[in-house]
Amino acid sequence: MTDALNRPDYQPYLPDQYPAGMTAEAHTADRIDRPRLQGLINLWKELSADPFKGITATGEVIPGLYSIRGENAPSAAMADAAGKLLSVLSAEQREIGHFLIESGMWQQWQNTELLLESHGLRLDGNGQSVRGEIMNVVKASLSEIGYERTLGVMRLNGFLGDLIGYSGVLGEWSFKFCLFGQPSTEEPWGWQLFGHHLCVSCFVFKDQMVLTPSFFGAEPAFADQGPHNGLSLFEDEERIGLELMRGLSPDKRDRAIVYQSVMGGDLPEGRWHYADHLHMGGAHQDNRVVPYEGLKAADMSKAEQQRLLDLTEAYLNILPAGPLAAKMGDVERHLADTHFCWIGGTGEADAFYYRIQSTVVFIEFDLHTGVFLTNKEPQKFHVHTIIRTPNGNDYGIDLLRRHYAESAHHHDHD
Repeated sequence: MTDALNRPDYQPYLPDQYPAGMTAEAHTADRIDRPRLQGLINLWKELSADPFKGITATGEVIPGLYSIRGENAPSAAMADAAGKLLSVLSAEQREIGHFLIESGMWQQWQNTELLLESHGLRLDGNGQSVRGEIMNVVKASLSEIGYERTLGVMRLNGFLGDLIGYSGVLGEWSFKFCLFGQPSTEEPWGWQLFGHHLCVSCFVFKDQMVLTPSFFGAEPAFADQGPHNGLSLFEDEERIGLELMRGLSPDKRDRAIVYQSVMGGDLPEGRWHYADHLHMGGAHQDNRVVPYEGLKAADMSKAEQQRLLDLTEAYLNILPAGPLAAKMGDVERHLADTHFCWIGGTGEADAFYYRIQSTVVFIEFDLHTGVFLTNKEPQKFHVHTIIRTPNGNDYGIDLLRRHYAESAHHHDHD
């Protein structure tokens, strides 16, 4: 059985059933000492030790890209929902789940199923009342599409757990939530939800929002049985990306394709990483230097540019209407210098990666090998996507700096 995109069947890649009754804690303890995982954790620690700079194309942050402005974000509803959440949290829950707006905990997310962090309110471990209030915050902050995409990732995580008999590790609620700052319509605050295949980072100041870094993924990317039968994610992201590539002239397509192989082949040494595959902007890569590659939008036709904008909006539409319009305006102003690059083939069965990158947006789509399923080659049923705001404004950090610089009552903060 396949979904609407004719993604290949995942059923041949189902593993033997995992140990019944395994908990997330036991699963993590069983894997924590493995050398490859230790190497990854040590890399993350090393990267986290560097002061935040932001993803850049050259190593130098371009100043003046972001400003405090009105965007008509649903800030009153967001603050109200977050206030209700705070009212039901105990002192112990606040200790592990509520931090200052400037906290470095913003950067301590990752997208594995492993319980590597001691901070954050686990949705499956803090009662239905707290969980319900957390999801009300998420719902109040995102567009309907964004909320459904978030729920979809969580539901497909539970679907995978049911498929392989590992629901104690891979559950619909196996995620952590953190609140930053005091919910307000006048002062900056935010929240973050993260776990396996998911990270949503939401910064809000007055009626302005930043919703990055955000990570959405699934293995498999659709459910063909059970309570969520028919759920399918990342269809637009795959379809529009392929339409854009297939619609280019041979010359433009050659410029967009930077490597032919998604694993090995013509990939340079180190370009593929076992944890991130081809992603450059994954967990703890907040300061990565990612040079522009591929085809510039300035060299595209108007129709091709519009398709690129449609593809970009297929990711940014997690934002509510006002902030989405503002962000798409930023993207359009920098469209001529936007780069689109591709790795892999463009056939129906081909695995691929692509990236949309400008001074104000950074988007990645990647197809992966199996982690819990057994496919040794990337397949279209295992999808990872990343959205970032380059040049220093992930987590709203540049806006926060500007707020402190421009607000008299914060001048003593630094």
